[in-house]
Amino acid sequence: MKVAILTDSNSGITQLQGKEAGIYVIPMPFMMGGETFFEDITLTQKEFYKKLEEGVDISTSQPSPADLMDAWNKLLEEYDQVVHIPMSSGLSSSCQTALVLAEDYAGKVFVVNNQRISVTLRESALEAKRMADAGMSGSAIKEKLEETKMDSTIYITLDTLEYLKKGGRITPAAALLGSFLRIKPVLTIQGEKLDAFAKARTTKQAKTMMITAAKKDMEERFGDPKGIHTNISVVHSNNEAAALEFKQELKEIFPETGEIYVDHLSLSISCHIGPGALAITCTKKLEL
Repeated sequence: MKVAILTDSNSGITQLQGKEAGIYVIPMPFMMGGETFFEDITLTQKEFYKKLEEGVDISTSQPSPADLMDAWNKLLEEYDQVVHIPMSSGLSSSCQTALVLAEDYAGKVFVVNNQRISVTLRESALEAKRMADAGMSGSAIKEKLEETKMDSTIYITLDTLEYLKKGGRITPAAALLGSFLRIKPVLTIQGEKLDAFAKARTTKQAKTMMITAAKKDMEERFGDPKGIHTNISVVHSNNEAAALEFKQELKEIFPETGEIYVDHLSLSISCHIGPGALAITCTKKLEL
């Protein structure tokens, strides 16, 4: 049985990386100035941040049902089944849309709702490909990924509150006060939602808070305090130098973990939190 693995660009997997890994990637659409752009197709990271800095209003959307079904139909010409892993249902309606559409593809398209985003979504896609290569069916892959959906954690610190204010997630007054007090909020993604976690005064303090929280999750939830069986990553929004520095700090803290992956945050998150963000993600390795 041939099983295709499909995700979206919220995973951070580029079209080229997807091709190299044997994973198919649907580009996420963005609306800017009355035009629609597609991530990594007609919209690069550099162009996105340039528009953001210029103050252009940017809104996110989801792949159209027609585009989604076209992708499935094309893959089913070559494969017996498709495992589709969209971004977390708590952060976008794209997952629910896919679940409804998949009802007409019974036994052929399996939509995974495992509450992942960015690098943790990337990990799911890579694990799904490994399972498909091992001969597992689409339904078995979906079951395994959803069974382990809480085996990941993300902590993010922001450089500015401006974009949360723009998106209506905090009031203008709170954003002004936060900026005046130089507050650097730490947010978390645990399962479905992006939530407030803590407040720091400096980037150094924020990183310490994120490391402490990640350590606690790895010890209490993953049973892996040394990170031996955990994939640790650093992700950022147009903040690569700080991300590489953070990587070196984490390598000293977790010397027994594997390679620490560094990547950009998906644009759908960056759109709401702005440039300069820094995050740590931890995903427990899947055991088959």
